[in-house]
Amino acid sequence: MAHPVLVVGMGGSLRTPSTSLTALRVAVEGAAAAGADTDVIALSRLDLPLYTAEHGVPPAARFLADLVYGADALLWSSPTYHGSVSGAFKNAVDWLALLADRDPPYLSNKPVGMLTTAGGVQGLQAINSMDFIVRALRGWSVPLVMAVPRSTRVFDADGNLKDRVVAEQLHGLGAEVTRAALQFRAEGTCDYAEGGLRGSVLGET
Repeated sequence: MAHPVLVVGMGGSLRTPSTSLTALRVAVEGAAAAGADTDVIALSRLDLPLYTAEHGVPPAARFLADLVYGADALLWSSPTYHGSVSGAFKNAVDWLALLADRDPPYLSNKPVGMLTTAGGVQGLQAINSMDFIVRALRGWSVPLVMAVPRSTRVFDADGNLKDRVVAEQLHGLGAEVTRAALQFRAEGTCDYAEGGLRGSVLGET
């Protein structure tokens, strides 16, 4: 029997509580419910130094690179800061330069699901930034994305998700990433055609 695909969630913010980390964990629950093995990398716990090619490789960066490389698919989550991803998130993906010499390199053949939380309504700007990064790292952006606007209406003061519809949508994203990973395993590619999900965007109201 084939082992389950591994879906790794990566992201969150450096603040506590982190709505983007809560959203990520809910999406990862959706992947697990769809049959995936899962793991979560909370960036606030990695303590990564700022990336530079001249840096010695810290253990946290090696841990991040190895876990990401071993995944069949990824879920990325960042808060929306000034129309883009957070500095902490961008720094983490910069450390994925450590995957340049792997075979295949970087995020080749890995579907990546993207989600973000925003205080306002411009969460898709961070999604667009993630999409550019995924393509630069040779990954496959899953068209079904989740931008959660007006986060103070969706999460309580302790960072807990209180909107059932948003939770269901996040679960759906996790399930779609799992489906894409399974298709990659079976066919070596992914068409994202099942379920009418091509090009869909959830969460913008």
